[in-house]
Amino acid sequence: MSRIREHAAVGTLAVIIAITASWWALALWPTADTAPEWLIRTRDTCFGTAETGLPDAGGWMVMTGPPLSMLLVLFAGWGRDVTAGIRRMGEGVTGQLALGSVAALLAVGMLGVSVRVRVADARPFASSRTEAVAGQLNRLNDKPKALTLVDQRGDTVSLAQFAGRPVIVTFAYANCHTICPVIVNEVMSARDKLVMQDPVVLIVTLDPWRDTPSRLPSIATRWGLTGDAYVLSGTPETVERVLSGWRIPRARNEKTGDLTHPSLVYVVTPDGRIAYAITGSEPVIRAAVEAL
Repeated sequence: MSRIREHAAVGTLAVIIAITASWWALALWPTADTAPEWLIRTRDTCFGTAETGLPDAGGWMVMTGPPLSMLLVLFAGWGRDVTAGIRRMGEGVTGQLALGSVAALLAVGMLGVSVRVRVADARPFASSRTEAVAGQLNRLNDKPKALTLVDQRGDTVSLAQFAGRPVIVTFAYANCHTICPVIVNEVMSARDKLVMQDPVVLIVTLDPWRDTPSRLPSIATRWGLTGDAYVLSGTPETVERVLSGWRIPRARNEKTGDLTHPSLVYVVTPDGRIAYAITGSEPVIRAAVEAL
């Protein structure tokens, strides 16, 4: 019985390593300009894209958080079986070869990640970092759908009332403890550095069932929203209509209430047109606003 548990524990560890390696390869494997569109979109949705072409801050959290959680769960329940199974494998030639091969592959993988990050960070930029990042963005000229919701002060806020100023629009929810705090932090950090442009920040909740208007003041305080930065909600029907109108991909787990969604940020021009749709970090958001 103990051997069965050991085999199961070691097998589970192997599966976790394989899934993690595949996940990291999807995020970091170098791609040519001819890379298929589905691959580019998948990377942007799952990991975001910083100006270096690497995952953004939220993407690195997605890459590291789930594997670490799986390992913690495995060792919490089967820690002794894992170590015993590995020790038993080391007693035979076949097992030693398998363990050596895995160790070698992990070492090569870590070296590859290090080289990939170093090469990406060393890419030459234009004379201005903002200019370089802005040059990589695709300019849009889309008319946004209506956006009228309730803010943390209980006031009705609409996109139209900010005509004449750039507006940063993003989407998050309070019970998200992974990517949403990162999105909000990146947006607010960009806003604070855009003194000359003085953009408005609108954060639309993805979870109107729990982020009701009465809870918005505490959410705004937790996220550190100051000045013209608003967290918006309303009835579930109204918010869902806004999210669909702004083409926000999302999938709700009905059991937990958690949502899967990209770190999408829209930059709206002072005359009310969507100029950029990005999954960006603070430098990318700042460059998009400065390029208006």
